Amino acid sequence: MKTNVKALVIGGGAVGTSIAYHLARAGWDDVMMLERDELTSGSTWHAAGLLPYFNMSFATTHIHDYSIRFYKTLEEETGLNAGFAVVGNLRMAQTDERMEEYQLYASTAETCGVPYVFMTPEEIKARWPLIRTEDLKGALYHNTDGYINPADVTMAMAKGARQRGVMIERRWQADAFHWTGEAWEVTATKMVEKGGNLVPSDEQIVITAEHVVTASGNHAQRTAKMLGIKIPAIPVEHQFIVMDRDPALVEYRKDNPEHPVIRDADAQSYVREERGGWILGVYEKNAPARFEYGVPDSFRADLFELDLDRIEDQYMAMNHRIPSAEDCGLKNDFNGPICYTPDGNPLVGPAPGLRNMWLAEGFSFGITAAGGTGYYLAQMMVDGEAEIDMASLDPKRYGPWMTTEWAARKNEEAYEHVYILHHPDEERPACRPLRCSPAYDRQKARGAQFGLVNGWERPNYFGPVDAPESFDHDIRSFRRGAWWQYAVEEARAIRQNVGLIDATAFAKHRVSGPGATAFLDRFTTNKLPKVGRINLTYALTAQGTTRTEYTIVRLAEDDYYLVSAGAWHAYDEDYLYKAIADAEPAVGRINVEDVTTKYGVFAIAGPKARAVLQSVIKDADPATALSNKRFPWLSARQIELGMCPVNAIRVAYTGELGWELHHPIEMQNYLFDLLEKAGEAHDMKLVGARAQNWLRQEKSYRAFGTELGRDATPMEADLPRFVDLTKDFHGKDAMQAKGIRSTCVTLLIDGPADADPWGREVLYAGDTRVGRLTSGGYSVHFGKSIGMGYVHPDHAAVGTRLQVKMFDALWPCEIVEDSPYDPQNATIRQDG
Repeated sequence: MKTNVKALVIGGGAVGTSIAYHLARAGWDDVMMLERDELTSGSTWHAAGLLPYFNMSFATTHIHDYSIRFYKTLEEETGLNAGFAVVGNLRMAQTDERMEEYQLYASTAETCGVPYVFMTPEEIKARWPLIRTEDLKGALYHNTDGYINPADVTMAMAKGARQRGVMIERRWQADAFHWTGEAWEVTATKMVEKGGNLVPSDEQIVITAEHVVTASGNHAQRTAKMLGIKIPAIPVEHQFIVMDRDPALVEYRKDNPEHPVIRDADAQSYVREERGGWILGVYEKNAPARFEYGVPDSFRADLFELDLDRIEDQYMAMNHRIPSAEDCGLKNDFNGPICYTPDGNPLVGPAPGLRNMWLAEGFSFGITAAGGTGYYLAQMMVDGEAEIDMASLDPKRYGPWMTTEWAARKNEEAYEHVYILHHPDEERPACRPLRCSPAYDRQKARGAQFGLVNGWERPNYFGPVDAPESFDHDIRSFRRGAWWQYAVEEARAIRQNVGLIDATAFAKHRVSGPGATAFLDRFTTNKLPKVGRINLTYALTAQGTTRTEYTIVRLAEDDYYLVSAGAWHAYDEDYLYKAIADAEPAVGRINVEDVTTKYGVFAIAGPKARAVLQSVIKDADPATALSNKRFPWLSARQIELGMCPVNAIRVAYTGELGWELHHPIEMQNYLFDLLEKAGEAHDMKLVGARAQNWLRQEKSYRAFGTELGRDATPMEADLPRFVDLTKDFHGKDAMQAKGIRSTCVTLLIDGPADADPWGREVLYAGDTRVGRLTSGGYSVHFGKSIGMGYVHPDHAAVGTRLQVKMFDALWPCEIVEDSPYDPQNATIRQDG
């Protein structure tokens, strides 16, 4: 057995096997995979093998698309039939709202080139007469996917991996990891059978690997403990039952092909054929998380006790949907662990704080995602970056504040939400509130309806405090929800008057020391600001795409305050810390401190913002303290508001006259009360994130995670003003070599009277797909929908007329100049 390899993959399920295969296919000829038991002995063996194509995530849709196409090639390569039944997938809808969800799914799928058709109840009945359709609104049908045998596809990938030189070692368990500074030393123990259990033997080896990938499935918590990190991947019980033969189905199949996978989302279940009968799988409420602190040694390819009472409603719903199944007996049952994460998406990418350690954990749809995960993760490892932006799946989207209890409860919630309507404005309630700014209670008392950002409670909007009992803030919609009217009022307040926004969730870091200036100059694309000034800048990947967006405030010659997106705190921090460690030997000592929870942030903006602050600022000349002469745009000053010291930054994400007020977090309630009282004379409104999101689109301000990411360069995002090509910076050559493959644009949209785009929709020029939206919303200034997105450069000129797909219809839109509201920035620069 070899003890020195290029890459070591831990875990022999479908995901781990795919990763090993794709690393070898990408050119690494020294890859080993360890499996503690037998291949497929984790969740793979009892998976139902469904291949659900559609997903509202751009990255996940690409991953699923690759998997489905890849699995169809395995037999030709390996000679092994992967058991792929290309029967199609029928997503049925019992309500108009469910159809609207599918229409959003479909438009997102089109951005990735995934085909589909919509079917009426009559069309469904004519094609599949065993399905009851009189209570359906229709269905979304995709004919190129279906289901696959999990064991067969895993074995086919394993054979393909071996053919490409991968060493697959069974009955070896990874028991310790040690980073030498250049490679990983992994202690592996030989596992042996003893009394029906799998137990460690006395035989151990140490394998040295340049890269390690963990795809440990149900054992992710054990992996996390060995690595000293947190991985919010914890299994949840998943039940499905196999029915005896259905005579009506057997008769139907004499002259007809197999039924598609039948998804009755409104009944929280799926059904597919199985040897003349049916398989019913469910995503019910109250399915418990298991193995929160590790998998018992006695648990191998085992199952849990079935809880039929828990799925009785779903069973009865299946009999309603397929009446002939009612007389079928129970043939077999499965209740096994399926790993979940708090948002239902897997954790794929570099491990936090560790070098050359890669995670591929938390796969609730592991068979569907295995092929694509192997392909894109191999790109990240071999080429330095994937061809799509994988940030939405990055393991660091959950910070170190996350606990096992939180992850377990959120994973249970994610499981029961699989078939609950996925409104883009949904807010899930489990484990909330947890991370709260001091002003949380004050804002809640004033009608704040909160959203979750990296665990933080952040106001989405402020509804009426004295709303009647009949008013439900939790009413969601694929059109304009109950919150829409309040966001409109808040946006207008900032455009016409003044508003106050809680931006405490911003990630904030202090970088200082003799090497700080040289490091940041190389690390970021823009010129560094002068002392007392700020700039917007980007840190790039090695491939020249956008890795992180920063606002940098220069406090002193070698002292900088960095502000980045709150949702990406741990993601940005990990990249920053690793880059500093790499740079320090060459540039000198660099001090870095995470001060996110040390400072709160209020953003005040609007034509009357200066007047509000003038009434509370302590200065020898309050009337001029905030003037352009003493406090110009894009500068920062230490000021005093009442008794609160504030690092004030003259910048506003809304595009109005405004300041960010960074203050000691222990003084936040004092400052809130002070500003609220001062704002009464100017009718100041409290404003939430949804209105702010609309306003920033009116200014064409790109947001990280939507317009900005690892699949586009700053030049493709049309941000040359923040890139200084006269200096050398990380990723510069790669950025320039890429050229302009697509261009970020702003569009005004003549859409439905009661709906706005969400930022996941496809764009067309005639019959040609030319791009996609990345953001969407409503413009109070223009009185119509607005969006931002990427289009082919040939269709990026101002004035170009395109169409956006919403609710299965094309709506006209037009590309407008950047910053269509106040393109000269006159309101931001206004003096007083």
